Amino acid sequence: MNFLFAWRYFRAKKSTNAINIIAWVSMSAIVVGAASLILVLSVFNGFEDLVKSLYTSFYPDIKVSPIAGKTLTLTADQIQQLKGVGGVGAVSLVAEDKGILENNGSWLPAYIKGVDDQFLKVTGVGKTLERGTFVTGNGDHPQAILGSGIANTLGVEAEKELLPLGVYLFRRGSTDYSADPMASMNHEPLMTSGMFRIQQDFDEHYVITNIDFVKRMVGLGPNEYSGAELSVTDPKQVLAVKEAIVRLLGKGYKVQTRYEQNQSLYNVMGTEKWVIYIVLSLILIVAAFNMVGALTMLVWEKQKDIHVLKALGANDARIQRIFLSEGILLALMGGIGGIALAAIVCLLQSKYHLIPLQGGSFLIDYYPVKLVATDFALVLSTIGVIALLASWLPARKAANQPIALKT
Repeated sequence: MNFLFAWRYFRAKKSTNAINIIAWVSMSAIVVGAASLILVLSVFNGFEDLVKSLYTSFYPDIKVSPIAGKTLTLTADQIQQLKGVGGVGAVSLVAEDKGILENNGSWLPAYIKGVDDQFLKVTGVGKTLERGTFVTGNGDHPQAILGSGIANTLGVEAEKELLPLGVYLFRRGSTDYSADPMASMNHEPLMTSGMFRIQQDFDEHYVITNIDFVKRMVGLGPNEYSGAELSVTDPKQVLAVKEAIVRLLGKGYKVQTRYEQNQSLYNVMGTEKWVIYIVLSLILIVAAFNMVGALTMLVWEKQKDIHVLKALGANDARIQRIFLSEGILLALMGGIGGIALAAIVCLLQSKYHLIPLQGGSFLIDYYPVKLVATDFALVLSTIGVIALLASWLPARKAANQPIALKT
């Protein structure tokens, strides 16, 4: 009943055109605000998915690392037990340390990550190769896959076996040679077999090679590693698998999911999304001021109707609900229109890539977008709350109108 009155008041011809104009302006402002919110949130969703997919390529589902220091001890029995945990797909052992690469007089610090033959089963690095093949060799004749940033900086054609790189790694327990730091490092040649391109954080800092080579260079024992990386067969069971691994290994080991390995990144992305949501909600608040004006003038326009309704027995609460419904109707029409407009733009952007990314240095050349149902619910809820607040004062004024059929 309330919305029926609201709809008739919306469609009815007004004695003053300004009332219609203000109503349409307020609704148009809501259309713009809703569309802006959905579009920006969809772009954030698109970039969030893209960044997560890039980090997923390098980080495993679960990582076991030492709580303190650089190394942990995993016996053959413990490794077998890890492989036997329900939900674990594969276990890859890694040995990693920071070293120095040299090529034709160019020097560059980098993380040298030694991996075993299970590494490609726990990460997606193999799918990010831009040149060459993923071959790490063996402990005596190692080969390396370079990040694209490292390969470009050193001027290396990673897929061509021309001249080896020089790799320097600190020996564990070596004395501090302040006069000659190189005296505390092992140096060996390292051939290259390929180049990967994932994301700047990895491309400019990581070299992947054979685990036995890194362990020998650093001086790790047979059961010593930098960590273990595991894949999980069912992504929904990651937390359950993590808890099982914690119970198995006990204290002294840090067990992290992919989210926990990059918690600061995910927190920053979430915070940015909420900040932009709050900023763009100001557009809707501005639209609410227009709505207050439109409803106030409508109350003035419909004074006689209010008096008649009260004379027929309508109480103040009924009158207030009618004009609250009018405000909600305006807001919902604007909100649904804005969401529909944004959805059309997002679908066109996904299919035709209408809006390009400037610079040409990113992995994609257009703005990624992703529509999420919860964003629609959030925007409609926000519009509803703002509409209620904006409509309350005019609706209250209408409810307080005294009965005066004669003037």
